[in-house]
Amino acid sequence: MADPSTYRPSAGSIPDAPGVYRFRDASGRVIYVGKAKNLRARLSSYFQDLVGLHPRTQSMVTTAAKVDWTVVSTEVEALQLEYSWIKEYDPRFNVKYRDDKSYPWLAITLNEDYPRVMVGRGAKKKGVKYFGPYSHAWAIRETVDLLLRVFPMRSCSKGVFNRHRQIGRPCLLGYIGKCAAPCTGNVSQEEHTQIVDDFVAFLSGQTTTYVRRLEKEMKAAAALMEYERAAKIRDDLQALDKALAKNQVVFGDGTDADVIALAEDPLEVAVQIFYVRAGRIRGQRGWIADKADGTATTGDLVERFIQQTYAGETGDTIPREILVPAIPEDVDALTEWLSGLRGSRVAIRVPQRGDKKGLMETVHANAQQTLVMHKTKRASDLTTRNQALEEIQDALDLPEAPLRMECYDISNLQGTEVVASMVVFEDGLPRKSEYRKFVIKGVDGQNDVASIAEVLTRRFKRLLDDRAATAAANEAEDDPTANLIDPETGRARKFAYAPALVVVDGGPPQVAAARQVMEELGVGDIPVCGLAKRLEEVWLPDTEDPVIMSRTSEGLYLLQRLRDEAHRFAITHHRSRRSKTMVESVLDDVQGLGDVRRKTLMRHFGSLKKLRQATIEEVAELPGFGRRTAESVVAAVNSAATKADTGRAPSVNTATGEILDDDAPQVAGALSGDPNGEDN
Repeated sequence: MADPSTYRPSAGSIPDAPGVYRFRDASGRVIYVGKAKNLRARLSSYFQDLVGLHPRTQSMVTTAAKVDWTVVSTEVEALQLEYSWIKEYDPRFNVKYRDDKSYPWLAITLNEDYPRVMVGRGAKKKGVKYFGPYSHAWAIRETVDLLLRVFPMRSCSKGVFNRHRQIGRPCLLGYIGKCAAPCTGNVSQEEHTQIVDDFVAFLSGQTTTYVRRLEKEMKAAAALMEYERAAKIRDDLQALDKALAKNQVVFGDGTDADVIALAEDPLEVAVQIFYVRAGRIRGQRGWIADKADGTATTGDLVERFIQQTYAGETGDTIPREILVPAIPEDVDALTEWLSGLRGSRVAIRVPQRGDKKGLMETVHANAQQTLVMHKTKRASDLTTRNQALEEIQDALDLPEAPLRMECYDISNLQGTEVVASMVVFEDGLPRKSEYRKFVIKGVDGQNDVASIAEVLTRRFKRLLDDRAATAAANEAEDDPTANLIDPETGRARKFAYAPALVVVDGGPPQVAAARQVMEELGVGDIPVCGLAKRLEEVWLPDTEDPVIMSRTSEGLYLLQRLRDEAHRFAITHHRSRRSKTMVESVLDDVQGLGDVRRKTLMRHFGSLKKLRQATIEEVAELPGFGRRTAESVVAAVNSAATKADTGRAPSVNTATGEILDDDAPQVAGALSGDPNGEDN
């Protein structure tokens, strides 16, 4: 535990200007990022008597060993820089809002020639129009199913679309009128684009205009005695009425707003947001966060939530109005930043009366319910993670809690395509940006022990080389933080941090190999252990008996998550390598196809299955390919498929009864060569 007075900046050295500051620990890792209108006033508040600080702030300042800052010109610049640093360093003591579930989106792929409507989850992509998020995927699918009667746009995957384009026959949706079948030329690209535009306009809230248009068309058809057409339009109107009924009207004036409410306790905060577009509730989403900074007010929490939620958004995805429970301290800077992202004025307000205040109360009730459910499901994530790390420290007799753990796993198919994975958990959470894949080069056949030795040799040689190079460049070998910063980019080196614990997937042989390699490289002071799958035993070097942790132990649960994530990541890498090898072997016989064009094919199609579905025209469009070469490629993959299928029964997943494709994922045991699905 550090004494804040040992690193307190000297009097007068802190400027009284706006800026962003960073607290670092003894290893140079950033543990907290903050901004201030006046750096001198804000930083001075951290170095008062510890008794007067909030317990979490006490923990932060006693964990830190250094503070630095950057002066900026305006508060908006401070806001942007603070968000950039939080995103880059992921500091332990900053508030991080985590989704309480993965919410589904309704997405329309406007970046394709024939846009597709689909329901998906995860990060947004460029060129795709999103609606939502929504609470339940089934509710969106029901709505889409209703709307496809009226707006028969494409909803199939790229593979299905290309297959029916080749055979010249629409799929079932085309026959029942829920797709205009652009794959068969039933409608032109321009006509399909018009259908998509109408669909997007309807979902965006422009419902009245379209409904009135349909009513006029229905009456005109009836007047002309085109009763079948009039009946179809009537059915379409009924479908639209059903779809509209699913969205509650809350504002009659067509308000566009996001309504944000918080429910807090001393440790955590739950956030709920309702998306209101054209006066209707279009979506809902929730987050849970640890209140790592105990001094944060409701306004501070709102500000950080708005930063995290709207950063990277542009245009009308940011509403004209954001209703919040408390106004942030830097509301002017926040408003200016949001207005710049949207391209027009954005207002941040606290509703005082009327329908908006009533909706805010509803959203707040949802936030309170979310917090109660989270509490009853499990104890605070921060508390649970700390407990898990402490249990691992005690069980393995470590000098400190393992805040950074690295786990290694090997995957192969009967000794071929041997690969390894490295996954990183920091503070008990996955750090996916620091995962790494390895291709084993110096080991022949199936030898997990030798493969573990090779991977750890490469990883820790990189650590030592980076440290030596950076220390020499900075001429600061005595500075503990010198080896953590890349002198060319100024960014933190991701692998200059030594792990507090190395975990290998396996038992005593793998652990012994790991310990020997690390001692030979001079990093034998880093603890290492192995986790064997069969009995979930934890093995330490030079011990005859394993460490047995309680089955209900949070520490064992964390080690299992770490091991399983390494196993998943290794198998994913192995499947990718195997698929590419299959493509290469098929293309070996194509005359005139060199390494450059073979790599172009692999980059574009990715797997043998997708290459088999490609047409000659699609292959010929690739750079460096002509029609003759494309014909040779398509002929080669089709010939290989015919030979492989002759006299062979289809592969079946015995667990689900599903018929597998050629490059469908196999079970873990088949990949690892272990009938029990184990790699060790």
